[in-house]
Amino acid sequence: MNNSMNCRKNTARMEKEQQKKDAGVVVSRFPEIASIVINMLYNQKGIQKSLPRVVNFFPDSSAWFRIDCLSKECVGGGFDLTHVITDMIRSRKEASTGTLCCEGDSPSADHSTIAYEIAIQYL
Repeated sequence: MNNSMNCRKNTARMEKEQQKKDAGVVVSRFPEIASIVINMLYNQKGIQKSLPRVVNFFPDSSAWFRIDCLSKECVGGGFDLTHVITDMIRSRKEASTGTLCCEGDSPSADHSTIAYEIAIQYL
């Protein structure tokens, strides 16, 4: 990997860490939430079987609802579920499903897509 790519990855990682801090914690931003569960199926070019993943958020969890892309070459990518989750909370919706494509900008990366199911439990 060349120095330019390393620099981009380090910058992206530092920006992500700051954004995660800025997001705060669930209880501060959404005091009415008991838990948020995201069930995902990753799909990526070259991988024949979907890869399942479950991410749980509790009141003391970070309110950072962005999931990383699986591609090692991906820079700045991932799946931002913030709008989906905040819209659900605003309307007190308990479940939602959908799909998202990676938002990365690396032309050489085989970006993934996810099919997600989100369940929110309110207090």
